[in-house]
Amino acid sequence: MVEPPRHFNRTLAAYRKRTFRTARGLRLRSPAQAVQFVRQRGFIHFWPIQGVDLPSLWTAVAGDRPVAEFHDDPGHISWRWKDSLLGAHKWHYAKLLRGKATLVSLPSLPYFYALSDRLGDLDDYVLAYESGRISREARLVGDVLLRHGAQHTLQLRLAAHLDAPGAKSRFERALVELQRGLWILPIGVAEAGSWNYAFIYEMVDRWYPGLLEQAQPLASELARAHLARRLLDSVGAATPTSIQRLFRWSPASVHQALEDLQRARAVQPLDDGRWITCRLLRAN
Repeated sequence: MVEPPRHFNRTLAAYRKRTFRTARGLRLRSPAQAVQFVRQRGFIHFWPIQGVDLPSLWTAVAGDRPVAEFHDDPGHISWRWKDSLLGAHKWHYAKLLRGKATLVSLPSLPYFYALSDRLGDLDDYVLAYESGRISREARLVGDVLLRHGAQHTLQLRLAAHLDAPGAKSRFERALVELQRGLWILPIGVAEAGSWNYAFIYEMVDRWYPGLLEQAQPLASELARAHLARRLLDSVGAATPTSIQRLFRWSPASVHQALEDLQRARAVQPLDDGRWITCRLLRAN
């Protein structure tokens, strides 16, 4: 273990201004820059999430400030960029990390898939349901998409027989379950419903037909080390507990990933319990 470098908190804040792109001269100005940002970082949240240290598209566009309440705020152009690219195969958008809206670069997506419960079959969500890992409502939503193909939210809810007023929250939880498990994702927006805005959902393996082939050679240990390194390169420093909560890994898996990265001289443990990317040590 090493002591935190002198003025470490100041150095860390300056590092995150660069990696989060919150410094005024680094902010994103176009969809192409947004795609490149996600590719550089590997994965980010769409909105900043309280209690989670991770870059977000909002802060990279609007700066380090709360999400604006009014829709005419210039920062909300990030919403239009996200919607316009849903069907473009430029990134993977879904409620993934912490069950919140997440953008994953396509090169990083196989590492998430390799760590999921996916077996590569369109209907392997059925096994997850039978083993108690997803809800009955998630099974119903999966069945509709499997049989009928891409559906917008209103169609999907109706066909899954979850259209009763009391079923709305269970339907929404089912969508999150299936997105977190990498079974489904939104691929576009339909003009439907009272707001003329409804996500169109599709099954992940139909949308990315080569994803299983990309993920199969990746051992779990390699995938966890890759994602942990991308995280630490983005945030500079993090505790094992925060890594565990973000990825839903066991403490033993987090420990193994960090030890693998330490042997590769990519990260170092600090004596305050945090782990630091060696990029930040070099920057200091």
